Amino acid sequence: MNDLDLNTLLGAEDDGGRTRRGRGRGNRRRRRRRNRGGFIAPLLAFVVLAGIIGGGGYYGYMWLNDVLVPDDYTGQGTGEVIVEIKDGQSASDVAQELERQGVVASAKAFTNAIGNANRSGSLQPGSYKLRKKMSAASAVALLIPDNRLLAKVTLKEGLRLSDTLKTLAEETGKPLKEFAAAAKDVDQLDLPRYAKGKLEGYAFPATYEIQPKSTPTQILAAMVKRYNQTAEKLDLEGSAKALGHTPHEIMIIASIVQAEAGRQEDMPKIARVIYNRLDSNPQMKLAMDSTVMYALNKYGTAATFAETKTKSPYNTYLHLGLPPGPITNPGDHAIEAALNPTKGPWLYFVATDPKSNVTKFATTEAERQALLAEYRRNGG
Repeated sequence: MNDLDLNTLLGAEDDGGRTRRGRGRGNRRRRRRRNRGGFIAPLLAFVVLAGIIGGGGYYGYMWLNDVLVPDDYTGQGTGEVIVEIKDGQSASDVAQELERQGVVASAKAFTNAIGNANRSGSLQPGSYKLRKKMSAASAVALLIPDNRLLAKVTLKEGLRLSDTLKTLAEETGKPLKEFAAAAKDVDQLDLPRYAKGKLEGYAFPATYEIQPKSTPTQILAAMVKRYNQTAEKLDLEGSAKALGHTPHEIMIIASIVQAEAGRQEDMPKIARVIYNRLDSNPQMKLAMDSTVMYALNKYGTAATFAETKTKSPYNTYLHLGLPPGPITNPGDHAIEAALNPTKGPWLYFVATDPKSNVTKFATTEAERQALLAEYRRNGG
């Protein structure tokens, strides 16, 4: 029984051992199957995630591409567009306007192009002729100062307001009546208070670059602005006070100097003659032919005897003192002469040679008569 028990026990052990070994091999096979399944699932998840990331990357790239490479036309464009760059506008402001007018495909394309050209801060105010649907780079190339649409108008020293307005109308193509109306609307021109509401004398003579869209009021205001700058530079108000005159009186004197002088170097002496006559005791009449000619709406400095009898507050043969206002628009040299007259006793001057514009000066009536005789010998 012991043997049987022993065998039984041994057999049981053998069977149990086989069972455990068999179970171990089965477990390993199941684990291998589970391991294969556990690897595939993460792999599939990775593939899906990669697809999502890849798709997102593509669309992200496309979005970035749209941002970094904005819409732009190609070529030089067609048609014609007049674009005005206003004072103080930035490149971004101009870009928005170009997009609005259909010149460029997008404002971003223009700002990129002008940035690449290192010209973002070099845009000059003015009007430019561009085209529809042109590349941003082509638009940048045309927005240079030399391409501005400007009317260059030169207004000479000594030109009266009436002729100044005519010249402006002829050179700009704008109606004369619009300039005449603008000249009367002095509240829009920033005239100095001492001008007494009259533009004559304060439309400063110079060369002006006028944009096509500028109005007559803007053009005349620019001329007054130029005058104000000159007056400030010369300290007109302070210097006038030192001379015992108002700024308006200085401008009247400067306008007479401008009309009477044939040469710039004679201006300070002519100014001295005017001051000497005003300050003489008893006071002398200025007796300036140029003021008579202004009253007659003529030019010249040789009035006839009959013309010196013209009834007008501008006739300085008839009235003491200065006329009521300037008779020309004087330049800076004439204004400087009126503020800085040469020292001297002269009471007369005569342009002795009309051909060379030489002017000579005299203190006495006898000297004056001698100069007049020289003037007549020279064909005057």
